[in-house]
Amino acid sequence: MSSEFPMYALSEEHQAIREAVRAVCDAKVAPFAADVDEHARYPQEAADALLAADFHAPHVPEEYGGAGADALATVLVIEEVARACASSSLIPAVNKLGSLPVQIAGSEDLKKKYLGALARGEGGFSYCLSEPDAGSDAVGMKCRAVRDGDHYVLDGVKRWITNAGESDFYTVMAVTDPEKRSKGISAFVVEKSDEGVSFGAPEKKLGIKGSPTREVYLDNVRIPADRMIGAEGTGFETAMKTLDHTRVTIAAQAVGIAQGALDYALEYAKERKQFGKPIADFQGLQFMLADMGMKVEAARQMTYAAAGRSERGDADLTFFGAAAKCFASDVAMEVTVNAVQVLGGYGYTRDYPVERMMRDAKITQIYEGTNQVQRIVMARQLLAGVQSEL
Repeated sequence: MSSEFPMYALSEEHQAIREAVRAVCDAKVAPFAADVDEHARYPQEAADALLAADFHAPHVPEEYGGAGADALATVLVIEEVARACASSSLIPAVNKLGSLPVQIAGSEDLKKKYLGALARGEGGFSYCLSEPDAGSDAVGMKCRAVRDGDHYVLDGVKRWITNAGESDFYTVMAVTDPEKRSKGISAFVVEKSDEGVSFGAPEKKLGIKGSPTREVYLDNVRIPADRMIGAEGTGFETAMKTLDHTRVTIAAQAVGIAQGALDYALEYAKERKQFGKPIADFQGLQFMLADMGMKVEAARQMTYAAAGRSERGDADLTFFGAAAKCFASDVAMEVTVNAVQVLGGYGYTRDYPVERMMRDAKITQIYEGTNQVQRIVMARQLLAGVQSEL
């Protein structure tokens, strides 16, 4: 995407993608969102609908059987799904997160095998970086991968793994040389069916309850050496490059959640009457709604601008990805809290969707790097002169 990506409007093609995803979500995702949350169950209806429409992993290139969506189109898919159900939006988002390391650094054989399988719907893709003692400090991981002839043997525990147990494929970061810190970490594809792979109980979470979060246990998991992604010792670099791109998808998720909450609050404010008129007629409420709409739109524009940089691989993607994720997730939290306020007592009950959206929004400030980490990333970029050419 170069000159045909104007900063001021979506192309007709991108607008058509938004409309197509919205139609699928209105019919097959939104009706199940409350039940998925209430019973903390995997959103199978959404998974089936997204797969049938080829929206489950839209980023996979056409040469591997995928839809070949660019970064902006992928963002639009995730945003629209999140507007209906945040848990369901983790299907396309995590499929990109898990498989992007293969796309960025994998051998041609790995790409054909695993991107092809993902595109065909033969299994989802999760990303295994965090550990019980290595969250923000990912370099402190303890999971080991030891070479043994034509194989590597993996041992360790990964924590906070989204869609663990549901996904068939896992990009796993493991230490191959403990002396080299970040340069001693390598990336591998592990399959759910590999002997020695097991999962912990699903975490009992505040939000995104329909997306299972579990520990992944690797107990003497023996995999062929050609399942290494890129060269030995490049895993951490690949992991960080991946996050530069996928933080934009979390920004999109946050924008979608915020938009869903704003949509509901607007309709409610027009219908709810107090003192003989709709509460939307009261200026105090109008100002709150105005701020919500303004901030959602600012977050959306920043997210789309970051998506353009992701597609082109611009030098300032690291700054923009962090900025979009941080800003949009802070906006999502504020807007969902205010949506609950607009609904008053009703907003505080599970009979209405805004309290779910508020709970779902919180995770966007935490995963794929806390917003404190995003600010560290942004500051480093600024101090390195990332904006010096403006």
